[in-house]
Amino acid sequence: MSRRMALHWQILIAMVLGIIVGIGARNLGFDMSSAFVFMLRLGADIFLKLLSMIVVPLVFSSVIVSVAGIGDAAHVGRMGGKTGAYYLITSFLAVVTGLLIVNLINPGVGSEIAKIAGGGLGGHSIQTPESLWTVLSRIVPRNPVEALANFDMISSIFFAIVFGIFANFLKPRRRVLIVDIADGIFEIMMHMARFIIKLAPIGVFCLVSKLMIATGFLAFKSLGLYVITVMIGLIFHFCITLPFILWVRTGVSPIRFAKAMSPALLTAFSTASSAATLSMTMECAKDRAGVSDKVSSFVLPMGATVNMDGTALYECVAVMFIAQVYGIDLSFTQQIIVVFTTVLASIGTAAVPHAGLVMMVIVLNAVGLPAEATGIILAVDRVLDMTRTMTNVWSDSVGAAVIAAAEGERIKISTVL
Repeated sequence: MSRRMALHWQILIAMVLGIIVGIGARNLGFDMSSAFVFMLRLGADIFLKLLSMIVVPLVFSSVIVSVAGIGDAAHVGRMGGKTGAYYLITSFLAVVTGLLIVNLINPGVGSEIAKIAGGGLGGHSIQTPESLWTVLSRIVPRNPVEALANFDMISSIFFAIVFGIFANFLKPRRRVLIVDIADGIFEIMMHMARFIIKLAPIGVFCLVSKLMIATGFLAFKSLGLYVITVMIGLIFHFCITLPFILWVRTGVSPIRFAKAMSPALLTAFSTASSAATLSMTMECAKDRAGVSDKVSSFVLPMGATVNMDGTALYECVAVMFIAQVYGIDLSFTQQIIVVFTTVLASIGTAAVPHAGLVMMVIVLNAVGLPAEATGIILAVDRVLDMTRTMTNVWSDSVGAAVIAAAEGERIKISTVL
């Protein structure tokens, strides 16, 4: 039986074909108003709308399952509060790191990709980003159904969190029923997401071909700088921020701890899925890093769902890059909105390959940028996806050690590695 080619290879081939076809069409005199470009735009638009279609039910059900699935508040107790605080702090630090680096490098400033803003991305008019006060004032939705219908993701995520919290006050039988329903919706959305992601090669081909017709190879200079910017941010968070937190809070050598967790980290890099890596992460944490079963079985599954440091950093850099490409100079207040929204959006990011692209729509919407702009960065997403997933798993692993130490446990890394 022949094995199906891995998705990342399909995307790479589609990108190469898109470059060849796009440059060929450009040399033959095709412009952005031609019928061929219209077909490319149609294919790209359908793919991006499919991504947008699943965002609301996927995020809403995912957040409810994550929060309501924690169980009785007395059972969670002190550990739950410490775990939540760790997740929020590290996600915030990751986003701020990405924000500082993207403002230093400015990968999208002066980009030739801006040529496609008038035609290649459907001529979408750019909205004026909201003020921080406006965003904060609408966190609490007047009508949650209206918020969901209007794609107001900040309000929707807030309502989902509150809904999940108060579901824990129900009798166990009813709480389980609510969680099962939300989990069922989440599983359906995940099946849809996997199907849509399988269409990524077609979407990449259409997007890259269209980009090449509009800009030629000049687009890749900015995309290269964008990739470098994201990688610098991820490396800094992976090698500096998280090890510093680990060493300060536990006294454990970050190098020894990373060596103990290396099988899980390599698995995360190769699969680009923290969910697929979860069993390996838990095994390494318990058997190699010396984290107790009580802590690892609570912290790591929760982390695989809601703790997405690498994804949050990537989304922040990507949104700032897209704003720079469009020539929009986001003010300090508007950049705070990006930080705030990115941290919230990372909570609902599914632990599967390319899920960050789905969540990107939320952050773009918050600062008034079109969802179609996701297509600019789709072609180079795979290698970044692998790296940010490894960062996500590393943050979960460090979190397990930090919470274990906070619970009075002593981390005993195995001497046989």
